Amino acid sequence: MTKAISILGSTGSIGVQTLDVARMHHIKVIALTANKRIDVLEQQAREFQPLMVAVLDQAAALQLKAALADTDIAVYAGEEGILAAAQHPQADTVVNAIVGAAGLLPTMTAIHAGKNIALANKETLVAGGAIVKAAVRQQGVSLYPVDSEHSAIFQCLQGCPAGALKKVILTASGGSFYGKTKQELRSVTVEQALKHPNWNMGAKITIDSATLMNKGLEVIEASWLFEVPDEKIDVLIHRESIIHSMIQLQDNSVIAQLGVADMRIPIQYALTYPQRMPSPVKELDLSAIATLTFAKPDTDTFECLAICREALRRGGLWPTVANAANEAAVQLFLEGKITFLQIPELVGQAVGHWSDTDNTVTLENILAADRDTRQRILRP
Repeated sequence: MTKAISILGSTGSIGVQTLDVARMHHIKVIALTANKRIDVLEQQAREFQPLMVAVLDQAAALQLKAALADTDIAVYAGEEGILAAAQHPQADTVVNAIVGAAGLLPTMTAIHAGKNIALANKETLVAGGAIVKAAVRQQGVSLYPVDSEHSAIFQCLQGCPAGALKKVILTASGGSFYGKTKQELRSVTVEQALKHPNWNMGAKITIDSATLMNKGLEVIEASWLFEVPDEKIDVLIHRESIIHSMIQLQDNSVIAQLGVADMRIPIQYALTYPQRMPSPVKELDLSAIATLTFAKPDTDTFECLAICREALRRGGLWPTVANAANEAAVQLFLEGKITFLQIPELVGQAVGHWSDTDNTVTLENILAADRDTRQRILRP
């Protein structure tokens, strides 16, 4: 492979798995970034020898600079360092694996620098879909989905004639609490919420999976990626996580993408598209799986999915508000300051109460709505 990549968020789950793919296919790593985990970042830097690394935390960056003093790797700090990695002149593709709305500005920076985007940061499109898609068209770059569901849809659409798509069908594992009632959810703990049945993911996305917020965010992301309205996006609970998503065509044929629950498949497809190459992922044995099940989501108990659909229908900055409220609420839950059921309560209140007269989707307005929403929840 002649591809050269920058990985934003290289020490997280997606970042580590991206490096697995880079290792197997000899993809050149130009830049790596992290928040604080400099022990992992140092190991990655020594193995892959990027031209630069960046750490958001200033003090951690100084420690890493001292640790890498025996190398020629440049060490940057703060948001400026993250943005430098996003627009490094020797990278042709930026893998955005940053968690949350903090990924929007690096995505926009990379697009304006002419980089192709492998997007694992769904909040980029949730909060800023309009400006991101406009920038992609203006700069003539490519945007490849890394989320397993959106990658599945992207793969299913290959060779699909224009106008043939009837709907997209997102599958969801159901998370840690599938089948639970609201009464049963009143006393669940953080530790219980973090026990995902199928996927090994970071804390925030695992909580989002448990509340079905993750699926709500993915509905918004799918709407922007594939230019389909809310009413043409279905969600099915599929506990086995073998079918990663499907499309239905105008003749009512359904095409699905199947595979083991391993994020290295969508990561690799985003980095090697349109090629299909050997993968570090094991083969899928359907005879061992034996049964695939499907059910409708319980949006009365898990309200976040319905809240996100409402935000999508309202448009403007409402999806930004829903996402910011959720990020703040999940932070409070992980810190033990609110209960599990207060997450959808806070998100619903934020969306219901949002009434800013200027809902124009600009980067400035997005960042302001995001900041204001977080502040209202974190410092009521």
